Amino acid sequence: QVQLVESGGGLVQAGGSLRLSCAASGRPFSRYFMAWFRQAPGKEREIVGNINWSGSNTYYADSVKGRFTISRDNAKNTVYLQMNSLKPEDTAVYYCASHLSGTLSSSSSYDYWGNGTLVTVSS
Repeated sequence: QVQLVESGGGLVQAGGSLRLSCAASGRPFSRYFMAWFRQAPGKEREIVGNINWSGSNTYYADSVKGRFTISRDNAKNTVYLQMNSLKPEDTAVYYCASHLSGTLSSSSSYDYWGNGTLVTVSS
């Protein structure tokens, strides 16, 4: 059974930093692209970014480019999201997801999801 478990969310002041982790189990982690999505209250889920199998290639949404960094440790079956210079508009539930097939920026292309971790950025 595939499981993705996020951790590291919390309350932080604007300008601060957080690092989210996503621990995966149940499938060969290193064979899959992984992604972070987020969903703010009243809004649709949107992609934050993704990372390829080896970690050598990443993609970021324009809204987080230059502030967020995705990395992975295949030996630990874990993907990370380092978030710096946080803004109140970054407040959301953050989800990690494992890619199945199709467009990498589309949530429908991902078959397994974690339960999410809440990030709240105060102004």
